[in-house]
Amino acid sequence: MHTVAVLALDGVIAFDLSTPVEVFGRARLPDGRPAYRVRVCAAAAEVDAGAFALRAPYGLDALADADTVIVPGVADPTRPVPPEILEGLRRAAAAGTRIASVCAGALVLAATGLLDGLRATTHWAAAGLLAARHPHVDVDPDVLYVDNGQFLTSAGAAAGLDLCLYMIRRDHGSVVAADAARLSVMPLEREGGQAQFIVHTQPPAPGGAGLEPLLRWLEENAGRELGLDDIADRAGMSTRTLNRRFRDQLGTTPLQWLHRARIRRAQHLLETTPHSVDRIAGQVGFGSPTAFRDRFKRVVGTSPHAYRRAFRGTAEHPELTKPFADSAMGG
Repeated sequence: MHTVAVLALDGVIAFDLSTPVEVFGRARLPDGRPAYRVRVCAAAAEVDAGAFALRAPYGLDALADADTVIVPGVADPTRPVPPEILEGLRRAAAAGTRIASVCAGALVLAATGLLDGLRATTHWAAAGLLAARHPHVDVDPDVLYVDNGQFLTSAGAAAGLDLCLYMIRRDHGSVVAADAARLSVMPLEREGGQAQFIVHTQPPAPGGAGLEPLLRWLEENAGRELGLDDIADRAGMSTRTLNRRFRDQLGTTPLQWLHRARIRRAQHLLETTPHSVDRIAGQVGFGSPTAFRDRFKRVVGTSPHAYRRAFRGTAEHPELTKPFADSAMGG
């Protein structure tokens, strides 16, 4: 069974710690077995978690036995990281262990040097600090998470949920991940990045909910040939205003959002139908199969064929769509 070690440092943010504990701990395989073994580990017997103290059942030696290590954020990211923590993370990395950070945990992970030369993210409020302290890390403050293969980083708070669900999907497929998302009352994939949450010196244009009808329309009509002018006409605004609203409220552009909606639909069809890739390209609104393959690889990170091989079989377990009362929460 895949073991997840969640590292508890003094000053750990309780939300960042509990998110992977709950999400991985409640994930279930199609036959009902737990998908992960979760262990909370720490350097000391008692850990200061702000409003309370916690006792971790495992020491740092648990890092060596883990398949995945999660590094939650700490309340004071400027605080020096204890040498034994840095060494434990480096040893785990050398053994090939997957290591992921939540929120300001990226500063802990970056202190090991493991993120040097890699793209990474953290809570938008800590992005400047991460960039200043670790200039060899390519800091992207606008995304919810970054996957470098062995090392993953996520933005603040709820973005840790996004990252956990993403890793479950990578490990066990979309159906297992979708079940975990339902238990967390979360979408399996959120659109936009941190840009929609950043505090602006001048507030963005009002009407955050104003795009919802347009987004629903785009979802319903994603298979049509749509350009920016078509979307602006539907929204009843200029293309310039439309782009600004999307940037302010969703952290992306209308066409980028539409492409992501099309790719989401394509992922579903690849998982649940035997349709050819070329046919799916047309179904989701791409006039050219080549353009579809290029866009799919840019968004998903792999080809449609490789994605189907990875996730097709996991969509054939109807027991994972049982009502909430029959789900893992009851176990």
